[in-house]
Amino acid sequence: SMQTSGNSPCSCPRLKLREVASMYFTMTAVFLVILVVALQGLAPRGSDFPYKVSLDPEGLLELSWNVSYPEQVVNFQLLIRDLKFGLLFGMSDRGEFEDADLAVLWSDGHNSYFGDAWSDAKGQLHMDSQQDYQLLGARRDPEGFYLLFRRAFSTCDPKDYLIEDDTVHLIYGILEKPVLSLQAINISAIPTGLQRVQLLKPNITVPEMPSNTKTKDITVLNVVIPSQETTYWCSMTELPENFPKHHIIMYEPVITPGNEALVHHMEVFQCAGTFNSFPHYNGPCNATMKPDQLNYCRHVLAAWAMGAQAFYYPEEAGLPFGGPGFSRYLRLEIHYHNPLVFKGRRDSSGIRLYYTDTLRRHDAGIMELGLVYTPVMAIPPGEDAFVFTGYCTDKCTQLALPAAGIRIFASQLHTHLAGRKVVTVLARDGREQQVVNSDMHYSPHFQEIRMLKEIIAVFPGDELITTCTYNTEDRSSVTVGGLGIMEEMCVNYVHYYPQTQLELCKSAVDPGYLHRYFNLVNRFNDEEVCMCPQVSVPQQFSSVPWNTFNKDVLKSLYDFAPISVHCNKSSAIRFPVRTASLPKLPNKTPSCR
Repeated sequence: SMQTSGNSPCSCPRLKLREVASMYFTMTAVFLVILVVALQGLAPRGSDFPYKVSLDPEGLLELSWNVSYPEQVVNFQLLIRDLKFGLLFGMSDRGEFEDADLAVLWSDGHNSYFGDAWSDAKGQLHMDSQQDYQLLGARRDPEGFYLLFRRAFSTCDPKDYLIEDDTVHLIYGILEKPVLSLQAINISAIPTGLQRVQLLKPNITVPEMPSNTKTKDITVLNVVIPSQETTYWCSMTELPENFPKHHIIMYEPVITPGNEALVHHMEVFQCAGTFNSFPHYNGPCNATMKPDQLNYCRHVLAAWAMGAQAFYYPEEAGLPFGGPGFSRYLRLEIHYHNPLVFKGRRDSSGIRLYYTDTLRRHDAGIMELGLVYTPVMAIPPGEDAFVFTGYCTDKCTQLALPAAGIRIFASQLHTHLAGRKVVTVLARDGREQQVVNSDMHYSPHFQEIRMLKEIIAVFPGDELITTCTYNTEDRSSVTVGGLGIMEEMCVNYVHYYPQTQLELCKSAVDPGYLHRYFNLVNRFNDEEVCMCPQVSVPQQFSSVPWNTFNKDVLKSLYDFAPISVHCNKSSAIRFPVRTASLPKLPNKTPSCR
């Protein structure tokens, strides 16, 4: 039982080994499974779970998992360091506790139970008539209580979450008191939280590291993490002078032990080669003292987010590092997430680069797809799913890609705070060929470079179409495109080889058609938008009265007006591509779930 005499929770639950099969089949109306303890030797070892993440900011709940693609299941191991009377663990669309899919371990003070449950739109728990979280075992170790269970990707149960290879919002709740039944659990009265991960990691064979591989740690040095919920910390590093060309072939996170739950994500940026030197700065990225020059360090070399493992380049390619024209200056940016506002925590985390002077066959490159950063793309307030589409057109790929094409092997999706979904598809001859990367549960708070399950070939004349969906229900004024955090972006940084001169292949609506939109708004409303040249586009948008008509016409403008295409070399010179009419949208082939 999980309870000794008196009311104090026992720190060491003695779980009785019971034969449950007969009870389970004779009492089919009861879907409770009394917790069965796997004997020590039967449970998988820790090394069998390559992926690991702390669910809570204190690190008391540690989730490890592995993925079996042949069986289409995820195996979970949950370490509960301080088990009281049970735990809720599950998944939901965006991390809410309503309409969630849950595995629940609970105790009434005498016996322990485990079951698959779901919550309704009011957050009330119900036992699921189809039990899809399968208990593998439980054991107590000195470090805590281990619970092992598995779940199929797809269960064909309408109450269950469909696990796909995009971001998954994991949720948890801690039971601090005994509960008489599953229905008696009141979610609003227990400590709860959320963690984002990509559960279905691609099954990539790890390439061999050459014997002359060197490492460089790009880290902060003994920084005191500020005692506030969110901090972006910037730190400059420089490479030695005349550092010759190498290839980065892998990188991995280096996290200070004890800070695993605080280091949310990290990025290493290369600075622009146009400056001979950059100031040595080490401090918050938003501080007034931060030198403006750091804004010219925007070229992503490496990015890591919580739950991600090492990042490997394919055997035939490496990322250029050093050599002529390569800036020696790098900027490390760390996002600390400190919701419990710990004070005085010291950190020396960062990213370890693995590089070699034995160059691989191809240089890898990074290309920006999606929308140009421009205020002509705007999202009205109060929208639950407003859609933007950015085009890398056939004309641009025809001009800029080599005849043999390029190979995309990784992708990092990016929006600001209103972004909810991002998808890039490859189209050929006006028909959708395949999805390059899709995240239907995208979160701006979880942006990692993801290795793709399969390498995607793109040829001259192909199109890459990136669609972003936004939610502005919490905003009362318009959101325009731009660089600021309250402005929006729609970007997919694709990692590919061989490197070309094409760094940016994006679009936006033709500004002349936006002028026509404002004229139309004025015709149907009392001339509210000033059309004089000195008034900026954001000012014009902010004076639009956002009624249904004006919103719908703007949607139509973005769907049907001609676009302006940006097809840029790294020197920011454009390949000569003129305004294009919208390409034919690919025919969607329905997929059966």
